[in-house]
Amino acid sequence: MKHLQKIVAAAALALAMSGSALAADLKIGLIVPMSGPFASHGKQITNGIKLYLAQNGDTIAGRKVQIILKDDSPGTAGDATKRRAQELIVQDNVDILTGFSLTPEAFAVAPLATEAKKPMVVMNAATSAITTKSNYIVRTSMTLPQVTAPIADWAARNNIKKVFTLVADYGPGHDAEGQFKKSFTAAGGEIVGEVRVPVGNPDFAPYLQKVKDTKPDAVFLFVPNGEMCITFMKGFQERGLSQAGIKLIATGDLLDEDVLDAIGDAALGVINSFHYAEAHKSPENEAFTKAYYKAYPKDRPNFMAVGAYDGMHLIAEALKKTGGNADADKFIEAVKGMKWTSPRGPVMIDPATRDIVQTVYVRKVEKVDGKLQNVEFDQVNEVKDPGKQ
Repeated sequence: MKHLQKIVAAAALALAMSGSALAADLKIGLIVPMSGPFASHGKQITNGIKLYLAQNGDTIAGRKVQIILKDDSPGTAGDATKRRAQELIVQDNVDILTGFSLTPEAFAVAPLATEAKKPMVVMNAATSAITTKSNYIVRTSMTLPQVTAPIADWAARNNIKKVFTLVADYGPGHDAEGQFKKSFTAAGGEIVGEVRVPVGNPDFAPYLQKVKDTKPDAVFLFVPNGEMCITFMKGFQERGLSQAGIKLIATGDLLDEDVLDAIGDAALGVINSFHYAEAHKSPENEAFTKAYYKAYPKDRPNFMAVGAYDGMHLIAEALKKTGGNADADKFIEAVKGMKWTSPRGPVMIDPATRDIVQTVYVRKVEKVDGKLQNVEFDQVNEVKDPGKQ
């Protein structure tokens, strides 16, 4: 690590001595999975970045933006992500690190960001503790506790008394499980069963049978969006849990626009809480979705695209404040307390935690003009990460 720091310092000194430190291209190192099970994450994040630059220009504070993409597929192996980050820092001499679709990616790179003194903008990974791993991390997506607490509160207020929790056995799943139990029981609810399932594509049959036998009012679900979610949702319907009167409640990433069509009508009626929906009604989101479909007609915009779009907005506004200087300390100071209106609604960077403060919406999956959509019907404003409170 010290060797890496020396190389970075020498490169920075050479650039500064050349008199072109601020005039040089702004190199942004983007680390996301572009193939494998989480390839859609990388595509959505890349799309969001490209869309922002297409709309706002590829020059920020007098510096031309150069995006250097590193594929760390599948994104679940910290060692691979760490190697990609080292390449970006040492070989490419990037100014800023960004991307980080999954928690293992962010955890692996945090120490490097600290040692190399590089701003690190997390555009998706949602485990609460991520921003505590380096003072140079800022996040423009969400945390799992942040989007979980509202659905737990909603359930307790709406005659759901007994809940069975089923989550994936990794950081975000633990975060979601812990916050749901905390918020739901504090509101008078009872957890009547809980299980953690392996990350991957498990056979959900025994878990679904256990839920059915327990007869809760609802199941709270968190698994990575994609194949696991699709498999569970279809199994939930096929095994008759819905017909047995058991409701399904979840965080909204399980029902995001990237997978809704694949889940199909099994998603209808599921209540969930989240910070962004394609169907969110605002001028900013109308403009965003229209531009997204024009640029990427085969894809539906989702929360990862918005997290990346807002991440680029944050980078641009921070560098405008610093006069183009990407020094990590100056950059982080510039983002603290930053406010803007996102396609998702009003947002702010919490100066104490460097996490995003935002509205969390309670939604129901419905068909709108023949398309499955998360239709918002309630909201909680200015939600901070409860995992840090």
